[in-house]
Amino acid sequence: MVAREPVESPRKATPLQVAKAVASAFIGIRRRAAHERDVVTITPLQAIIAGVIGAAVFVASLVLLVRFVAG
Repeated sequence: MVAREPVESPRKATPLQVAKAVASAFIGIRRRAAHERDVVTITPLQAIIAGVIGAAVFVASLVLLVRFVAG
């Protein structure tokens, strides 16, 4: 009988790592190594939540900018 090593599940990404991944996705720049690491560590739920928060912050900043410029 062959002893098998326990398979370690990949660690979940930290909120900062998820924010970096979402920000780079918004900008459209990403290194292959970082993308491959994020695919393993970021869960779909983390990506969705961070994306919605990022989009809300982006829209709110545009509204504030327009209000500031328009007076």
